[in-house]
Amino acid sequence: MMYINNYLFNKAVLVLFFTMVSFVVSAKEYNVLDYGATADGVKLNTEIIQRAIDDATEGGGIVVFPAGKYLTGTLYLKSNVSIRLEKGAVLLGSTDLIHYPENLPDYSFFRKDVIKRALIYAENVENISIKGEGTIDGQGSAFEEPKDKNISSYSVRPYVIWMIKCKNIKIEGIRLQNSALWMQHYLACEKLYIHNIEVYNHSNKNNDMMDIDGCKDVIISDCRGDTDDDGITLKSTHAQPNENITITNCILSSHCNAIKCGTESNAGFKNITISNCVIRPSRDREVIYGKPDGISGISLEVVDGAELNGVNISNIVMDGPIVPIFIRLGNRARGYDKALPKPGVGSIENVHISNVTAYNAGDYGSSISGIPGYPVKNISMENVRIFYSGGGTPADADKSVDEKEKSYPEATMFGKLPAYGMFIRHAENVRFSNVEFYLAADDRRSPFFLEDVKHGQFRDLKADINQNTSYMKANNVSDIFLANPVSYTKSKAAIEIQGSQSSTIRLSDVNKKQFGEIWIASDEVSRDEILTSNIFE
Repeated sequence: MMYINNYLFNKAVLVLFFTMVSFVVSAKEYNVLDYGATADGVKLNTEIIQRAIDDATEGGGIVVFPAGKYLTGTLYLKSNVSIRLEKGAVLLGSTDLIHYPENLPDYSFFRKDVIKRALIYAENVENISIKGEGTIDGQGSAFEEPKDKNISSYSVRPYVIWMIKCKNIKIEGIRLQNSALWMQHYLACEKLYIHNIEVYNHSNKNNDMMDIDGCKDVIISDCRGDTDDDGITLKSTHAQPNENITITNCILSSHCNAIKCGTESNAGFKNITISNCVIRPSRDREVIYGKPDGISGISLEVVDGAELNGVNISNIVMDGPIVPIFIRLGNRARGYDKALPKPGVGSIENVHISNVTAYNAGDYGSSISGIPGYPVKNISMENVRIFYSGGGTPADADKSVDEKEKSYPEATMFGKLPAYGMFIRHAENVRFSNVEFYLAADDRRSPFFLEDVKHGQFRDLKADINQNTSYMKANNVSDIFLANPVSYTKSKAAIEIQGSQSSTIRLSDVNKKQFGEIWIASDEVSRDEILTSNIFE
């Protein structure tokens, strides 16, 4: 199995950007005050600012906002234009919906007939940027649910930034806050560079930090975000996949999912690296969606027919999300266009997660799960250390987990899992190495639970465990190799095997002093299928 070399991939994408993405070095400046803008936060400046943008696009230029507050409605960013917000400058979104005209993009995507408004809008343009030391404030709390239940709230809540089919984009240095919807939505864009921005988004529903939607050649680096809804989100609501994306050196807080592929997943996710990120609790303890400390740290979800292939995640520290890691292949099968056939089941393959430390995780457990007949494949984890709250009961340990094939994917969707550490179901070619699970309180669940897993290697595992619990439970598994499991207290067995389809179970380098039995098997399991070697004490 081959995985993307993180260093080489990042280097290649950086070279791509800095050789192909160019902005005018000595571009002409267009100061909005020279056009008559009023920086009092009260007078509406939409037409004045738009004139400056229109003039700047002729030969390429920079629209400059000096310190002050500039109230505006929708602005249309044009090719070869850079917006620069100087220190102390605040671009304020109007709180009156009439100042946000509807836009009908010439492109098919999910909710095309519903989502139509934004503070800054760009479509089919190139060489654009928004940067500086200033702030864009959407004043999103002013946009309330429509009283008419037949009107979608998505239609009356504008994004702060919405870019569609644009190329060569830079978002750099600015602060973004208080959107009425997602803060930023980049749809089918190419060569997108987001660097050193700060996002605070706790003013309304669906307050994501950023949504990268079917984009190509993307770098997100050195960003900080604190949001009620998801943090950095890769999704696919149309015909193009997300591909060639690197996310690095970010600090994220989310009441929902800090780093996420999904939920919308029509076209897919290819060649993605995520590295050197910190996930921490939100400073805002009031919740619209999710949980105060977050639902998940890392979520990889395919439920609408997409292919996820080639994701490398490394050097992540997280504090607080209930579920540190959630990988889910489902079959919601929601298409982005009703005129198209219903999508089939997608796939998740070639995911490598390494060097992850997670503190203060909850009692649900992490999970990797496909659905019957559609396993996730080639998933590996190494050097992962997770500290769980514990508290699972014998009833939790014996719980039967519903498939929920068509359900909305959420890291807590199964409730408390029968493993406090990692639940793996419908999977092939799974490799764990140097993975450690710790408990703050006693738990009657096993650290690991496998069901319908083929070709699994588990080496050098360490875990807290109750003395009456088996280290690993396995049901209808085949070709499983467990080597050098370390239990911090003497427990029931190294592995407990069930299911008539279980076969080729191998155990090696097991310390008898740590386990009452090396293995326990139900009557339907053939003893000839269980092989042991190098059992010592």
